[in-house]
Amino acid sequence: MRGADRKRAEVLRMMLDPVRPDVPADVVRRATERGARLLRRRRTARRVLWTLLIVALVVFGVWASAAHPWSVPPAETTPPLEDW
Repeated sequence: MRGADRKRAEVLRMMLDPVRPDVPADVVRRATERGARLLRRRRTARRVLWTLLIVALVVFGVWASAAHPWSVPPAETTPPLEDW
């Protein structure tokens, strides 16, 4: 047999007689449980982040309404009084 024919025969044998690994019987159940667990974690993380964002916005709003950061601060010193 030439090299090309031998390679073709080997590829054909591999395609016709594939090696299939043993799969555990409970693989579907475990995958489903893992997927549900990941979804719960993501949903919880998303809720926590949204809650933190809302709390931060409320705190900023309360601070801004009390501190008025947009207004000009009063002058610390007064100009000297001359020629009175």
